[in-house]
Amino acid sequence: MSKRARPETRRADCPRGDAKGKQASARLRTPLENRKDREDRIVWATISRRTIVLFVLSLVGSSLALASANVETPESPLLQRRETRLNQPPVLTKETLPPPQVAFVSEVSPVLTQQNTKPSGDKPLLSQVSSVSEKANALRTLKKPSASRPVPLLSQVSPKVARQGTQVSLNGQIYTAAWRQWQVGASVRTAISDVGLMQNLGMELLSTRDFARQPIQWFSDPTRKPLVLATQLGGAYRYLDISDFAKMAGWRLQVAGDKLQITSVPARLKDIQQGPQAWGSRIIIDLDRPTPWRVSDRVTEGVITLDASADPALMDRFKAPPPQPSQPPQEIEDVAPVPVKPQSDLPVLRVENAQNQTTIRVQIPEGKRIQVFSVPNPNRLVIDLRPDALLEKEILWAPGIRWRQQYVNLGQSRFPVVWLEVDPRVNRMSFRPIWSNPATQVGTAPLIQTAQLWQAAAAINAGFFNRKQQLPLGAIRRDGRWFSGPILNRGAIAWNETGQFKIGRLSLQETLATSTGMSLPVLFLNSGYVKAGISRYTPEWGPTYTPLTDNEILVFVQNNQVTGQMPGGIVGQSAFPIPTDGYLLTLRGDGTSAASFLGVGTQVRLGQSTTPTDFASYPQILGAGPLLVQNRQIVLDAKAEQFSDAFSQQMAIRSAIATTTTGTLMIAAIHSRVGGRGPSLAETAQLLQQMGAINALNFDGGSSTGLYLGGQLLDRSPYTASRVHNALGLFLAPLP
Repeated sequence: MSKRARPETRRADCPRGDAKGKQASARLRTPLENRKDREDRIVWATISRRTIVLFVLSLVGSSLALASANVETPESPLLQRRETRLNQPPVLTKETLPPPQVAFVSEVSPVLTQQNTKPSGDKPLLSQVSSVSEKANALRTLKKPSASRPVPLLSQVSPKVARQGTQVSLNGQIYTAAWRQWQVGASVRTAISDVGLMQNLGMELLSTRDFARQPIQWFSDPTRKPLVLATQLGGAYRYLDISDFAKMAGWRLQVAGDKLQITSVPARLKDIQQGPQAWGSRIIIDLDRPTPWRVSDRVTEGVITLDASADPALMDRFKAPPPQPSQPPQEIEDVAPVPVKPQSDLPVLRVENAQNQTTIRVQIPEGKRIQVFSVPNPNRLVIDLRPDALLEKEILWAPGIRWRQQYVNLGQSRFPVVWLEVDPRVNRMSFRPIWSNPATQVGTAPLIQTAQLWQAAAAINAGFFNRKQQLPLGAIRRDGRWFSGPILNRGAIAWNETGQFKIGRLSLQETLATSTGMSLPVLFLNSGYVKAGISRYTPEWGPTYTPLTDNEILVFVQNNQVTGQMPGGIVGQSAFPIPTDGYLLTLRGDGTSAASFLGVGTQVRLGQSTTPTDFASYPQILGAGPLLVQNRQIVLDAKAEQFSDAFSQQMAIRSAIATTTTGTLMIAAIHSRVGGRGPSLAETAQLLQQMGAINALNFDGGSSTGLYLGGQLLDRSPYTASRVHNALGLFLAPLP
C-alpha cells in the first residue's frame, strides 16, 4: 500500500506504547471512518491557521491603537516612559552617564563631605558612573559630526512669519532670545533662535553637517539617534522649530505682546551629590523630571539656575559657610604652632530657592572651568569643574558658515579655539565694520549689543580703542568712507564685495596744499591717537569734536576753503561742530605753527594715498595688529608696528582673523591653554598657521575678545566680556 493510501490513526485512539493495539485498531476501521477522520483533521488545521491569523491581526490593531493614543496625548513624552519621541533615543540604564568628552570619569571613589548624603536605593554613586562610549564621543567631536544620514524632521517649511520678537518669558523670568511664529494649515508653529535655546533652556547643540537639521541633547541620550529639530534662517538668526518638542516636553506656549511665554511642568530637585575626580570635581543634580536650565560663568563663580523647587533640608546642607571670627593679634614669640587644615578638593556650593526656581552657586577653583550637561534615566544635571571644559563640535550653521570649536595642540599645550569658517563667496553674504554708536565714533558697548544693533548674524571684536575716552585707535573704513584712519603702520584687513581679502600693514598719507604754496602733512584722520601735528576730523567722526589735548587750535574748512579758526581750550571741556560740507583740522603742540598758513579765506586742496597703494581700492578696511602670517610664513614684528614690549610679551586671550587656501575666512577666539594662560602673539601665529592660515591678523584681545553668532557669544559668558568699540560684522540679509 502506498504511503498516501495507508490509513492513519490519531495518537489518542490507542494506549501509549501499545503498537499491536494500534495495528489491530487500524485493521478494524472501515474506509468511511478513515475518510471522516481525514476530513476532521483538515477542518482542525484550517481552524488553527485562521485562529493564528486573527490573533496576529488583533495584536497589530492593538499596537496601532496604542500608538495613535500616544500621539494624541498632550502630556510630556520626554518624561518617564515616553522618552523616544521626536527621534529621541531609548533611555540609558541607570549606570550610564554619557559625558561630553572622552574618559573623564574617574575610577577613584568620591570623598563625600558633610554637605552630602549617601545615595538611597540603587542610585549609582559618582564613582560608579560609566565612562562615555566611542560613539558618544563622535557626536561631540569634529571628526565624526552627527546627523550624517537622513533623520525625519519635526518640520521643514518656508514660513510666512506672523509674529516675532526678541524676548522669551520662561516661567515668569525674562530672557533675550529671538523667536517667531507662523501658520501651517490650522496649526501655529513656534521657533526660537538656536543659541538662545542653548544658553537659556539648556539645549546642547550637537555636531551636524546639515544646516537644515540640528541634533540636540536635552535630557536625552546622544549615543543613539539624537533629537533633531528643523532649522530656519531668518535675518540675523537661525531658528529651531520647537512646536512638537514643546508639546511632548509638556511646555505651554503663548504670546503676550512681543514676548513668547513658555510655561513648563514644575520639577523638583531631589538630591545633590558631589565628589572629586582625577581631572577636577563633579556635582550631580538629581531631578524628578526634565526641566529648563541655564549657566552663567562669572570667572570665579558658576551660577546654574533650574526651573525646579528644592526642599528646605536640601538647601540647609548647602548654605554659605559662616564667616570666621578674627583672631586677636599676638606677639611673634607668643605664636604657637597651629595645625593647618588642608583645603577640600571639592568646590563650595550654595543652593538658593525662590518661586519654583533653584539657583546653585559653585565656586570655581583656579585653573578650572565649568561644564554642564543633562542626562536621562534618572534625569540629572551634571556639573563638572575641569581644566578642559570646552565641548568640541562642528556645526554647519548656515550655507557657507561653519561653527567649530576644538582643542588645538601646540607643543605641550592644548588651546581651546572657537571659530567660524566662512565662505565669503556664498550668495547674499557680506562683511562690514560695525561700532557701538552709528552716529559717532565716541563710545563703547558689549559686542552682543553692537551686533544686534546692526542686525549682524555674526561678529568678532576687531580694532583697538582708548578705553577711557572710548575712541578708536586704528583703521575703520566702510563703503569707501574713513570713519577712523590707520595708525603707526599697523596690520589691517581689507575686502570687497567679490570676496577678495587682503591682509598686510597699512598706512595712510594725507597732505594739505594751500593756495599760498604750502604743503602741510596731516598725520591722523578721525583718530583717538594723539600726537603733536595736524589731525583731521570729518562728519564720519560724528557731529562734533571735543579737544583731546589742551590749547589746540581748531581750523574749520568748508568747500575747500578755511572758514574759521579758534582755540580749543581745555581738554574735554567743549564740543565744536564739524562742518557737514567739509572737515575740522586740529593743530596740536608744535603743529599750532601751521595756523599762520591757514587763515580765513585760504583755499586748500587735500591729497590722500595709502601704502601699499592697492589698499585704497578696497571699500572695507579694519585695522588692529600686529600682522601674524603672510603668504603662509610667520611675519610677526610687533616693534615694527610700534607695540610696546609689555604688549608683545603678554600672554592673553586672543581674537584673530585669517584667510585659508580654500578661499574661506577664519574668525577665531583663542582662550587660555589647559591649566595655564592664554597664547602669546608668537603662539597665536603658530596656532593659526597650523589651522591652515595663509594670511592672519591679530585683533584686540584679553577681556575684549568675543565671538558672536545668532544672538549670543559663543566663546565666553557675557559677564566676563568687556565693552568694545568696533567689530567685524557678518550679514546674511540685505544690509540695514
